[in-house]
Amino acid sequence: RRPGRAERRVKMTRMRKAIARSMKDAQNTACMLTTFQEVDMTEIMNLRKRYKDDFESMHGVRLGFMGAFVKASAFALKQIPGVNAAIDDAAGEIVYRDYCDISVAVASPKGLVVPVVRNAQSMSISQIESEIGELAVRARNDELAMEDMMGGTFTITNGGVFGSLLSTPILNSGFGTQSAILGMHFTKMRPVVMNSGEIAPRPVMYLALTYDHRLVDGREAVTFLCMVRDQIEDPRRLVLEL
Repeated sequence: RRPGRAERRVKMTRMRKAIARSMKDAQNTACMLTTFQEVDMTEIMNLRKRYKDDFESMHGVRLGFMGAFVKASAFALKQIPGVNAAIDDAAGEIVYRDYCDISVAVASPKGLVVPVVRNAQSMSISQIESEIGELAVRARNDELAMEDMMGGTFTITNGGVFGSLLSTPILNSGFGTQSAILGMHFTKMRPVVMNSGEIAPRPVMYLALTYDHRLVDGREAVTFLCMVRDQIEDPRRLVLEL
């Protein structure tokens, strides 16, 4: 037998089986459609650069971008409740949730997992960052339980940390019925035509929102995504909830 042609079989973990089942169930059930938007990251990057040391000193956690995106998404979910809702197929009903339990994709030894930041609508950015940091540590230490990933109403995944420029994320419905997922991507310097007509280099991220078109109309999906964009481009909106 030629060298380098061996095969080996490894049992799927309970977690990997659940993830696989979740992805396939979403594909088989939902009518998924993805809409895109771009966001100028200049102001949020400047904010992070200016205050990251003070933030870490005050709160004991690093200031990243995920906290701002979770905060912006929670606000947008309250304004566009259909994106935070779900279809109960058995009952033939739409379930509207007045809370935002946001699943955040983090890396673990067993692959990408989606623990839930619960009641994100009531949390500050520092509280969100602290919760994400704790969940990420538990994920890396393989200490997350299935219960930590159950019941999310919306998901955010950031393929940009791995260099992804653009993707169409698939709904995360195996751990709790969801109707949308936000995909963040790699931030890249691009030539942008400013309001003045001048062309300037700006750090731009592409955002993708995959949603269940059975429940969420295109107008709602685009409005939601633009609302997230507006808050990230002008972080003062995060404070003023505009």
